[in-house]
Amino acid sequence: MNPIGGYFSLELPLHEEYHKEAIKLNTGRNCLEYILRSRKYSKVYIPYYSCDVLLEPFRKLGIEYTFYRINIEFEIAEVIALKENEALLYINYFGLKQNYVSSLAGEYSSQLIVDNTQAFYAKPIEGIDTFYTCRKFFGVPDGAYLYTDHPLDDDIEQDVSWERMDFLTKRIDLSPEDGYSDFRQQSHDLIGQRIKRMSRLTERFMQSIGYDAVAARRRDNFNCLHKHLSESNQLHLSFNDDAVPMIYPYLTSKEGLREYLIQNKVFVAKYWPNVLELSNFKTEYELANKVVAIPCDQRYEKDEMLFILKTIDLWK
Repeated sequence: MNPIGGYFSLELPLHEEYHKEAIKLNTGRNCLEYILRSRKYSKVYIPYYSCDVLLEPFRKLGIEYTFYRINIEFEIAEVIALKENEALLYINYFGLKQNYVSSLAGEYSSQLIVDNTQAFYAKPIEGIDTFYTCRKFFGVPDGAYLYTDHPLDDDIEQDVSWERMDFLTKRIDLSPEDGYSDFRQQSHDLIGQRIKRMSRLTERFMQSIGYDAVAARRRDNFNCLHKHLSESNQLHLSFNDDAVPMIYPYLTSKEGLREYLIQNKVFVAKYWPNVLELSNFKTEYELANKVVAIPCDQRYEKDEMLFILKTIDLWK
């Protein structure tokens, strides 16, 4: 029996979790570590165009990895023939590559690992190890989901998240700028974390989300941006009608848009600056250096999208 009475807790609506059948863990990188431990791969192929935190479980476990190249369509640009006990990891970039993920699943079968950290709404494919993260799509301190048919026998303790909430509460009570240093610190604190079960706090947050409304808003915002920017966007964006994007990726040869947007309080992330140090390949360099990740998430409506478009027009 839970305690009865006393002071009130947060008032959160109660919905069904989107990934209710998944294994619930604390971070996306620990989902990957879980897969690597469970499958005991000797080597994994990973894309140059990826976040450096992806390497953390490989270094921790001493598992060999080899980088591969992608093309401007965010698809594999070389032939990769897997040996027994090897795997290929592919990132569902910006939540727009589910069709391509399906084709890779047909080619590599259970030796494919799908990183859906940028594609929260993409459905897992049966028999394919797939993982998701919560923080890229929702205001939560941590949390991740994993689908695998090869579970570990380990007894995994549960995480605790209440001390990671400062950046979220400061954004509401003060401003995004006031909470940014806390956000950076919290992200740093997740480095080296052991595999743990998702905290009760994060799980409860994930049960409070109206997932259909979030998906619809993201699609509407993305389509608004795409309608106005597709002709000038050097990326050819092809995606399913039911795709739910993380951001709108915009590539232009003219420099300075990212800085101009930030000056006008449109905060855009950079994916991923570490690639500039790791790769000498032109495509990956261009993507890391010039793709502008325009926000199109559920916090915003058409007015914010039109403001962004107007700001881009003034920059041009």
